[in-house]
Order: sequence, then structure tokens, then C-alpha cells
Amino acid sequence: GARLYRTGDLASQRADGVIEYRGRIDHQVKIRGLRIELGEIEARLLEQDGVREAAVIARGAQLVAYVVPVAAGTGLVDSLKAALKVSLPDYMLPAHFVLLEALPLSANGKLERRALPDPQAGAGAAAYRAPGSELECQLAGFWQEVLKVERVGLDDDFFELGGHSLQLIMLLARLRGALGIELAINDFYALRTLHQLAAHVQAVMADNDPSDELDLIFGALDELEEHNA
Repeated sequence: GARLYRTGDLASQRADGVIEYRGRIDHQVKIRGLRIELGEIEARLLEQDGVREAAVIARGAQLVAYVVPVAAGTGLVDSLKAALKVSLPDYMLPAHFVLLEALPLSANGKLERRALPDPQAGAGAAAYRAPGSELECQLAGFWQEVLKVERVGLDDDFFELGGHSLQLIMLLARLRGALGIELAINDFYALRTLHQLAAHVQAVMADNDPSDELDLIFGALDELEEHNA
């Protein structure tokens, strides 16, 4: 007389009676404590002009969208990002978009999610611009530590790389501790890419250059000597 519920969880029972959790039967994932329906993201993508097929998977703590465009062209990824920002909350926005000629299918014609390529190697990924200056490399190191990613380019967006509010606080603490830069959380939203952040930090450091204050002091002393002469 017991009642069973279909939770969507996939599990197996070991010989010793312990139940091991294997994942989900459906395409629901949990990232940073939030449950995400991948099918909902795919549906929003398929609503957009220029999209023939779409699939979304989770790789670690990041969402990756794979899109088969109707026709070759430029600007599709940017338009998809803009459209999803309007229709989905931030935590459901893919960190990467990969354009493919076709989605990988099994012999039965079903999507082979495990065969989807790594986003760094996928076609249509944005061109990578490596950090160049010492400051850019230092900031990229902060991002890598906080976001747990292997590399960060100048055009990478902190939030599109999977960054969230707690990681942002950690990053701002590193800026304050290592460089003496105070930056408010709200101000960071206008400095989302590594290039933007590096330019801002460089400008702040230039404004706070102690040599400027010394020049003013020496100038005042020179004027005082001339006045007393």
C-alpha cells in the first residue's frame, strides 16, 4: 500500500544495500544550489530566428549552449545572449555558446550529449585574446583562482565564465589586498570583462601615484624658496 513518487533522480542499489545517486533521468541540473531545467533554456534558444537546433549541457559549474544555425553568418551569438538575458534569470544564462554544423546523434537518432565538444574547441567560439601587460596577467590570475578556470582572455566576461556574487566578493577582496584598489560590487557590473577591469584599475593606480603628490610638494617648496629669497 506504499506510494512511490517519480523524482527524476537516477540511482542504483549496491550489494550491501546502500543506494548510490547516479544523476538525473531528465535534463535538470543543480548549479550553485539552484535547480536548472536545461530544456527551458533550449526552448528559449529555439524561439530565436536563425536557430535550427539547440542543446544545453552543464560542464562543471557552467552552462554551455550548442547551436546549429539556419545559415552561416556573424552576430548570432551576440543576439542569442541578448535575447536570453531578457527571458531568463542570470543563473540560467550559458557561459559559452558553440556553433555546430549538426548536433551529434546516436544510431537511434537521439542526441548524444556526451559527444558534444569542449566549448574551447567548438566552432563559433569567440577569438581568444591573451592578457599582455603585467597588470592584465595579475588580474587574470585572480580570476583563474576565484573562478577555477584554466585560462582567462581579455574579452572574457566574469559572469559568463560562471562567476557569482560570492566569487565576486572574493575577487574584490584580492584587488583590495594585493593592489589596494577599492571597488564596489555595483561598480563591477560595468567592468565585467578582464580588459575593462584592467583599464579601470590602471587608471585608479595612475590617479593614486605617490610621485604626483611628491611633485606637488617639491613644487610648493620651490615656490616657498623663491618667495623667501
